[in-house]
Amino acid sequence: MNQFKTKRDKRIRRHRRIRSGVLGTAARPRLSVFRSNKHLHLQLVDDEAGKTLIVAETSEVKKVKGKQGGAAEEVGALLGKRALEKGIKEVVFDRSGYRYHGNVKKLADAARKAGLKF
Repeated sequence: MNQFKTKRDKRIRRHRRIRSGVLGTAARPRLSVFRSNKHLHLQLVDDEAGKTLIVAETSEVKKVKGKQGGAAEEVGALLGKRALEKGIKEVVFDRSGYRYHGNVKKLADAARKAGLKF
């Protein structure tokens, strides 16, 4: 039965499993990552209130020529900067079922470098 599941179905299953243990609060929101074929979308979410606090996307930043993960690093730094401006220093990282490598790792490292703790 497992052989008929698509890549997307498997990722959603992993995402549900991860989300069962990850909860964002107002003091420590959840940093949620979504990867489309073209862009990365990051959100800081307060799950208790059900509100999105901060949003950052790769469509907002300039792409760095010749650098594959340049946009991921820039959007991670942008989110970190916006969070610190709002007084948020700690977050819970929700990789949404994606493997922690490549662009997901680069944006997480850039957010850490910007001052977020997770």
